Amino acid sequence: MVTHDTYITACTGCELLRQLAALQLGVPITLVLDNARYQNCQLVEALAAALQIELLYLPAYSPNLNLLERMWKFIKKKCLYSTDYAHFSDFTHAISTCLLQAHTTYKKELDSLLTLRFQSFKKSQVMAG
Repeated sequence: MVTHDTYITACTGCELLRQLAALQLGVPITLVLDNARYQNCQLVEALAAALQIELLYLPAYSPNLNLLERMWKFIKKKCLYSTDYAHFSDFTHAISTCLLQAHTTYKKELDSLLTLRFQSFKKSQVMAG
């Protein structure tokens, strides 16, 4: 898990790439990104190429394809809505705890929320307007 409590920049994106490469997984790595400017820039792309990490950008304005957006919405629902944390450390602990319970306590809920099955339209046609 990589966390930051400051702004995310191209440099923090490069830090993530270096951490992924350091895992030495022995398989090709494809990192799916949401097309933010700090991700889709020369610095990040050059480092990814040097580390042999493929960058796959989601189409602009497609939050339904972004599993991270769905996960963040789930976390907010479970531990942030209507909750006031006195200290920032309590806030971050609640998020971390929720993430750590994702594959146990919340597995059933997340299995349907984080599915990779998408509706497809076969035999579709464009109607002239």
